[in-house]
Amino acid sequence: MHVLDVATMRPQAPSPEWHQPIMIEEVLDLLNPRPGAVIVDGTVGTGGHSLALLPRLLPDGTLLAVDRDPEALKIASARLREFQPLVHLERGNYRHLASLLARHGLSRVDGLLLDLGVSSLHLDRADRGFSFSDEGPLDMRMDPDHDTTAAALVNELPADELARLIGTLGEERFAGRIAQGIVQERTTHPLTTTKHLAQIVIRAIPAGARHGRLHAATRTFQALRMAVNDELGALETLLSALPALLNPGGRAVILTFHSLEDRLVKRAFLEGQGNGVWMVLTKKPLRPSTKEIARNPRARSAKLRAVERQ
Repeated sequence: MHVLDVATMRPQAPSPEWHQPIMIEEVLDLLNPRPGAVIVDGTVGTGGHSLALLPRLLPDGTLLAVDRDPEALKIASARLREFQPLVHLERGNYRHLASLLARHGLSRVDGLLLDLGVSSLHLDRADRGFSFSDEGPLDMRMDPDHDTTAAALVNELPADELARLIGTLGEERFAGRIAQGIVQERTTHPLTTTKHLAQIVIRAIPAGARHGRLHAATRTFQALRMAVNDELGALETLLSALPALLNPGGRAVILTFHSLEDRLVKRAFLEGQGNGVWMVLTKKPLRPSTKEIARNPRARSAKLRAVERQ
């Protein structure tokens, strides 16, 4: 996939560092960015969605691009440089959006985009510890300054808490067995690397259940990542604050990749519609096309929901 270099109007070759944005046309259609609007990309990552949004904000719109990963912000800043002074980059968590807006003299916006998928910048970098495909430290922090790591959780949590975490956030049916395997292993060999943890998980799962569409360690790694970064807590906080953050007619578009995330968004959107706060624009969640999934397999679990503030 190529993106357009706005300065030269020539195709810009994709970089391996760039996360491939998902469902761009659907996002643009539902978010409806327009000249002069104030839009927040609350999970800007390496800037893929923002790069598509910004031309529609010209000449006098504003984009607040938020991410908690300084490395991602550095890449996004370089990619979006041609659109200055429309772009304001902020390192932070979208759960604190009200205070991030206040820094720029704003209280409400015309549009909010959240892409809750894990960036390729994280998955494809072994040193970030998100993936079991390559050896790396058990880290999984989206904000490298955050205190809690995946290693801390697997080496310190009691077996019952670990099982509850893996079972709830990972929806892993063998959570109890995996937790016991981790606790037994750490008594003699603390878990510090991704490969080590993946091996423990695989051994804990019955042989007949180890082979399927997903790698046997996928759900455990997902659960730990969500716990380390308090992903559901951040989403719940944002959804509670969202009505006060949108201007009348303003829209919110949220891409989820996990059933628990989608459930939170669906419930908040339906409750808000019932209370007259907003109108749900997506009766059912939109899904990526088969063509997009073929081009980018990481898109396959995406669900998109949107609302418009009344």
